[in-house]
Amino acid sequence: MDNFLQLTPAVPVKRSAIPVLRLPEFRQALLDCAGDDGYVVHFFGYPEQEKLSILAVMRRDNRLLAARCQVPEAYASLAAEDGKFQLFERELAEQFGVQPLGHPWLKSVRYHPNWTGREDVFGNDYSKDIPGSYPYYQVQGDEIHEVAVGPVHAGIIEPGHFRFQCMGEKVLHLEIQLGFQHRDAERLIVNSPARRAPFLLESVAGDTAVANSVCHSQAMEALTGTVVNERDKRIRTIAMELERLANHTGDLGALAGDVAFAPVAAYFGRIRGEFLNLLMALSGNRFGKGLVRPGRVLTTWNPAQVAGILDKITELKPQIEEVSNLLFSAHTVLSRFDNCGIVSRDTAAAIGLVGFAGRASGLDHDVRKAFPTEAYPSLSCPKPSCTGGDVFARAWIRHEEILHSLFCIQKLLEKDPDPPDSEPGVHSGRPAADSVVVTLQEAWRGELSHAVLTGEDGRVIRYKIKDPSFHNWTGLALAMRNQGISDFPLNNKSFNLSYCGFDL
Repeated sequence: MDNFLQLTPAVPVKRSAIPVLRLPEFRQALLDCAGDDGYVVHFFGYPEQEKLSILAVMRRDNRLLAARCQVPEAYASLAAEDGKFQLFERELAEQFGVQPLGHPWLKSVRYHPNWTGREDVFGNDYSKDIPGSYPYYQVQGDEIHEVAVGPVHAGIIEPGHFRFQCMGEKVLHLEIQLGFQHRDAERLIVNSPARRAPFLLESVAGDTAVANSVCHSQAMEALTGTVVNERDKRIRTIAMELERLANHTGDLGALAGDVAFAPVAAYFGRIRGEFLNLLMALSGNRFGKGLVRPGRVLTTWNPAQVAGILDKITELKPQIEEVSNLLFSAHTVLSRFDNCGIVSRDTAAAIGLVGFAGRASGLDHDVRKAFPTEAYPSLSCPKPSCTGGDVFARAWIRHEEILHSLFCIQKLLEKDPDPPDSEPGVHSGRPAADSVVVTLQEAWRGELSHAVLTGEDGRVIRYKIKDPSFHNWTGLALAMRNQGISDFPLNNKSFNLSYCGFDL
């Protein structure tokens, strides 16, 4: 790994410090790093000296490693040898018109013309307003039939298209196409005033508003030399854990609903509302918007507020344990959860699965343990006890994370709510020039990362967001191999991936 620069999360480095490799050397170094249990954290393009450069940030052995390379209009695809790169390369092709030669599954990601004005590498004709008009993969055979679902769904969920290739009730292949609500969020952040960025970042994915806000704030704090006090770090950590609690309890309720266990579904739904109300009490918004800003949190923090949150957490814990026991002891539930939608450890590692879904398949990675920031250095990390890779494992890991989040919040609330160092941080001025900073948090779905690059005047020239769903949608597709098509809602809820966090 001598070709890389080791990064520390939320610590900026000069762009000139990141090694520039020749394309063959760059390609081989990335493939070597990604092999076995290496992961791609970032792989994206940005303009540099009137040319296109790629910045790659890899994760291996709990280290962040960075390298860069200037690329021509076409290059030999890395995804042809390692599937972890396939979606990153498709995104690069769509944004900059660079063609990965030999890519095994080259198709558009979010349906937009590339930013350079080059000819579209996918063959899409954007003048006809028919996005993604490429041929879907088809299984051939007399008994094969297709089932197409979406992008408009019979509910209020976001748009996505699911194309099932089936033989009878068995799904042989699922192709997932997203991008129907592409907002060009990354360029919007770059081209907007800095004071608007926090509002944009907490709207990237509404159910991950707090974690995205923390990643953004850490990046801006690092670039401006702002030091955040321990009280505000505790509040930010509590808010992220409340966000985790709200989503995990809501999804356990949704899983119960998908197997027609209505009492548990209703009970978990009510508990989810309790955690959203705690975020409301903390921030003034049920999704935690408006709470986290670079250098500070926008909330009061007094003994009465601490006591109220602590009392509610204490009240909810036995209720959660009771309703979880109902869910995981019912034979009707277990008969649907067990051995449904298995993603093996080898498969999960091959596609770079992250978060609770990865841990449910036996991948031992958690940002809170590998790269702890905020108040996480003082907290333990949950240890998954079930790694079967099926719906049951993904649900059980959520249950364990709920109990761990309750413990973390209780521990953090025991400390002085207003210690002497609680003055808000102060920005030192414009962000550092010609710099790069990468931030990571274990959002409730998994590894969330922001990468920010600045130019010679300190202005942001590239803002890259990597939602955990960017890795995990492929996991859902593979979980459906050889499953009954009626098991799709159950598998879908067990991952509960983000459309808007992917579409950006």
